[in-house]
Amino acid sequence: MKAFHSLSAVEQLARHLREEIQSGGLGESVPGVAQLVKSLGVGTKTVVSALEILKKEGIIESSGMRMKHRIMSKESKNQAGLQIRLLAYEENDLHEERTVQLYHRLEERGHRIIPAPKTMTEMKFDLERMVEMIHQTPGDAWLVRAGSRPLLEWFTEQSLPVFAWFGRQDELPIASLVTQQSPAIAEALQRMVAMGHRRIVLMAREERRKPTLALVERNFMEELKRLGIGVGSYNLPDWDNDALSFHQCLESLFRHTPPTALLLGEPSLFFATLQFLASKRLSAPRDVSLLVLDDHPAFEWCVPEVSRITTDTRPLVARVVRWAENIAQGKKDVGQTKILSIFQIGGTMGPVPAQAMK
Repeated sequence: MKAFHSLSAVEQLARHLREEIQSGGLGESVPGVAQLVKSLGVGTKTVVSALEILKKEGIIESSGMRMKHRIMSKESKNQAGLQIRLLAYEENDLHEERTVQLYHRLEERGHRIIPAPKTMTEMKFDLERMVEMIHQTPGDAWLVRAGSRPLLEWFTEQSLPVFAWFGRQDELPIASLVTQQSPAIAEALQRMVAMGHRRIVLMAREERRKPTLALVERNFMEELKRLGIGVGSYNLPDWDNDALSFHQCLESLFRHTPPTALLLGEPSLFFATLQFLASKRLSAPRDVSLLVLDDHPAFEWCVPEVSRITTDTRPLVARVVRWAENIAQGKKDVGQTKILSIFQIGGTMGPVPAQAMK
């Protein structure tokens, strides 16, 4: 069962207006703020905030100060009709909440989003295989979830429209949503060092390390050096992109000089690490501190609370919809939307174990 989420007054009003728009009850425009306040019996701030939500979702567009808001959905449906292929990192990406929301919003605008025949993980991130699959798969545009550097570089050389949803798109001329995690990670590392940690390891997927380090991984190593910690392969170990290799890497790390702090690139690696630690009768933060570089709904059920890097990805849906509308209208769109991540300290981080300081 999903966690219950009580809607605020703003969210309730946004949902009410969204349903009215979709049913055609408001015609071609949404009444002005003053009229909505009077007819619905809600406060001005609530109305303004609800309209902002609909604008970010691309459902309405401002006509100017104190003017009605134009409804964009009907016009867009007439102009749209893109067939967008979603190339996912792995199968789980296709069913998460953000992806489902994206399906609904694009369908409302007349577009159709269809998963690619295989995920990047299934093709083992082999560029030739991925390119061959793309050539053989009909589609007007591509949405790539957590794409590898070689793949996104290949897309920049094509005329085929693409949107990079996370991945290694830094400094590439490609439409994308970029999460700025490095400042939050630097804050977490500073906290770890203040707690006495020196043996700090980042477990990052292979495509984040090859052919060159991604921006986050580069900044991780630089921050360790800035904090006076000598860095090398120990801090960013090499492992193949599968569960067996991941566990073998952990075995090797904990055999002689166990890390006192582990940064885990994603929630799945965190859960696998918990299983590994349990098999060794180790726990966090008693024996090792754990920090996850992404969020997950299951973390709300964890006690102690999981230390993690969180990012508000709600702008993703609105940004992808704007990109799709631009492509449907024949406009070029290679703009990047940047979102700053936040370090959320929890109970899986603590002082370095006493035995590790000997």
